[in-house]
Amino acid sequence: MTERENAVRFKGKPLTLLGPEIKVGQVAPDFRLVGKDLADIPSESFRGKVMVLSVAPSLDTPVCAMQTRTFNKEAVSLSRDVVILSVSLDLPFALARFCGAEGIDRVLTASDYKYHSFGEAYGVSIRELGLLSRAVFVVDRGARVTHAEYVPEITSEPNYASALKAVRAALGNL
Repeated sequence: MTERENAVRFKGKPLTLLGPEIKVGQVAPDFRLVGKDLADIPSESFRGKVMVLSVAPSLDTPVCAMQTRTFNKEAVSLSRDVVILSVSLDLPFALARFCGAEGIDRVLTASDYKYHSFGEAYGVSIRELGLLSRAVFVVDRGARVTHAEYVPEITSEPNYASALKAVRAALGNL
């Protein structure tokens, strides 16, 4: 497996990401996650839609919660042809609790706890912490990556404007 040393930082400390670096233009890797209802969520179920993969270490932290709330708020202004998926290693029960407490109704929350394949396929698995790194990927209707951001400092928020611009471009709404 590919190891990318010093790929990101946590409070300034360098960390190693496991898996390949996803690049714009490549076909998005397939995945299988678990929803807050314990049902499998396969990537194939989103074919033909524009997909935002908002990856976070844990929704139980302030920055991760803000990331999910921000995308949930932005989703209101986006087409129903856009699926925003918040991915972490949080257990499905924690995802359900978070969504209920925060009123998250436009973002689907999903966990990689069961299969541990998303983190490695998207190169966001942190060797030292056993968590997923903060990242955002936008995948167009043809399953091509149109935006890939590995947030360099895990305690920082992603560039929402850049991701949303990629979403609108994928929809043909620049």
